Amino acid sequence: MANSAINSNPFTQLKAINLAKGLTIFLLIGYGIIFGIHDMRQVIYLCLHISYCVWWLIEQWFYPKRQQMMFSDSVGIVEIIFALLIVGVFYSLPGFLAFMNSEPISFLTVGLALPLFFFGSIVNATADVQKLTAKELGAGLVQDNIWRFSRNINYFGDLLRYLSFAVVAGSIWAYLVPGLVFVIYLQRIFQKEKSMGEKYSEYQEYKNKTSRLIPLLW
Repeated sequence: MANSAINSNPFTQLKAINLAKGLTIFLLIGYGIIFGIHDMRQVIYLCLHISYCVWWLIEQWFYPKRQQMMFSDSVGIVEIIFALLIVGVFYSLPGFLAFMNSEPISFLTVGLALPLFFFGSIVNATADVQKLTAKELGAGLVQDNIWRFSRNINYFGDLLRYLSFAVVAGSIWAYLVPGLVFVIYLQRIFQKEKSMGEKYSEYQEYKNKTSRLIPLLW
C-alpha cells in the first residue's frame, strides 16, 4: 500500500528536493563555466558540493525504502517552486561566493573544511542507515550506537557538511546557508521531541541522558 500511495502522487516532497539538488548541480557547473576555475578553492568546492548532491540522489537507489519514510507527503506547484528556490538556488550561494573569491585558499581552510565535510557525511549516513535498518526490523525507539550521542545526530552531521561549504567559500555571507539549515532543523527538533514523547514511553529517559543536537554540548 505504501508503494502505491507514493506512486499515485505526481510529486512528493522528496521528488521536489531531488529536482532542487539537480538544479544545484546545474548551477555549480554553470558557475564554473561562466566564472572559470582560478584556484583550488573552486575545485574543492565543486568536488564537495556536487558529490554531496549526487550522493543524495543515489542513496535513494541504494535504500529505496527511504522514499516511504522521508518527505513522502504530496506537494503542489508552490511547494515545488519553493524547494527549487531555497534548496536549489539559495543553497548554491556558497558556491557562487567561492567563485567570486579571488583569494587563494589556504592550507588551514582546506584542513578545516575537508574533515568537516567527510566527518559530517559519515555521521549523517551512518545515522540514517542505522535508523532505516532498525525500522525495517521492527525496532522501536532508536537510541543506541551513534544515536546515543545525540537525539538528532543525523542533523548534526548534515550541519557539519553545510558548514564545510561555507568554510571553503571564504565569505561571511556563505554562513547564511548553514544558518538557515540550523533554523530549519531547530524547528523540526522541537516538533519531533513533542511527537516522540507521545509515541514512546521511554523517550523521556532517552532525552535525559543524551544531547539534543551537538554531542556532549547541547
